[in-house]
Amino acid sequence: MKACVKAGAWIISFAMCAAPSNARARDPQHLVPQEELNQEIARAAATRQSNETAVRHLLSSDAGRQALQSAKVDYAKIDKAIGQLSDEEVAKLADRARNAERDFAAGSISAKTLAYIILAVVVIVTIIVIIEKI
Repeated sequence: MKACVKAGAWIISFAMCAAPSNARARDPQHLVPQEELNQEIARAAATRQSNETAVRHLLSSDAGRQALQSAKVDYAKIDKAIGQLSDEEVAKLADRARNAERDFAAGSISAKTLAYIILAVVVIVTIIVIIEKI
């Protein structure tokens, strides 16, 4: 996946260098204002932070700590691994975490089911990190 991102960045860089600079300068409607780029970056960072917080909240809850302890999993390692996930992966896990917490609060799932969901999130995080290292 990282190779695809690097290849894509290389292609875009090459295309930007190969395009005549005066053509870009003549067509200002295709330029994106720096402020708009900064706002988009800030939105993406805020979204990622919110998603990481949702996953960490689930794992650090009472049920999360109990599930991690019963599986003999170190929270610090999982916490570090969460930071290594892609934005898309964190978003998917955050959605699952939010749904699990909502369902548990509503009484739709038991504490045991919540623990299984928590352990599934831990396994998913671990697998993703291991696969990305290969």
